[in-house]
Amino acid sequence: MLPETQNISIPANGRETRLSKEAILNQHARVIWMCGLSGAGKSTLATRLDNELLSRGYLSQVIDGDVVRGGLNKGLGFSSEDRHENLRRVAEVAKLFVNCGVISIVSFISPTLHSRAMAKNIIGEQDFLEVYINASLDVCEARDIKGLYKQAREGKIPDFTGIHQPFEAPEHPDAEIATGSMTVEESIRQLLDFVLPRISFKDQHEQSQYKPS
Repeated sequence: MLPETQNISIPANGRETRLSKEAILNQHARVIWMCGLSGAGKSTLATRLDNELLSRGYLSQVIDGDVVRGGLNKGLGFSSEDRHENLRRVAEVAKLFVNCGVISIVSFISPTLHSRAMAKNIIGEQDFLEVYINASLDVCEARDIKGLYKQAREGKIPDFTGIHQPFEAPEHPDAEIATGSMTVEESIRQLLDFVLPRISFKDQHEQSQYKPS
């Protein structure tokens, strides 16, 4: 049975609605945008981070290429224009999650400064946490878990980032995880040290300072 109407407190605007949802979830929603070369460890860390947050009572959602390419962005190819549109759609979806109070963990190569700036503009500066998963091309190619670099070298995959197209490293990322020189356990500990203070639910005074995009 639904509660009496007079007992329902309806937030006056979008900002208050989001804060009310964050209060229910006991977390501050942010977009953790993980970029880096293929093979740098983005997907591994995204999955581990999601599990670690869940074990601590946080609600998060991983958004990565394998998920969106099979559904939301199924019709897009790998031209520069399609890749840009791919990331634009991902940013819009991540923003929807954040506005519902849910933490978004985005895992994409995101090779250009322009594409990441676009994502940050869509999501909002305060909600966008750029995390550079840094491993050199040599390290990533040596791993080559999916055999993508080998196929790119053989000409089977055109316009592959790191081989045919450059990766523009972030100039001032919010965090940098050097997966080329650290273990997965060391990397996830560093990532958690960065993320947890930024999603921990603050008191009412700090909430009142929030200015959503």
